[in-house]
Amino acid sequence: MHAQPGDWLVIKGTRAGAPGQRGRILEVRSPDGTPPYVVRWTADDHVSTVFPGPDAVVLTAAEERAAEARARSRFDRIQQLIHEEDSHARLH
Repeated sequence: MHAQPGDWLVIKGTRAGAPGQRGRILEVRSPDGTPPYVVRWTADDHVSTVFPGPDAVVLTAAEERAAEARARSRFDRIQQLIHEEDSHARLH
């Protein structure tokens, strides 16, 4: 695992349905980009030093933006389907 400041650390939920954790990497403590990382977590703005395990991935800022865009697109499609079903149900 390699990172640079500005990348995102994403840790998957430890059980089904559990939310994952995301944080912005503020500092990389090793010259080759390997852990530990100083991370600011999005959930509570807490800053901590992390040695990520196998359930973690590093995303570049561009990869994180692309993932956010995909999630927004899925959400918008679901909202549209709900709206269409609701409109269809009112017609009957």
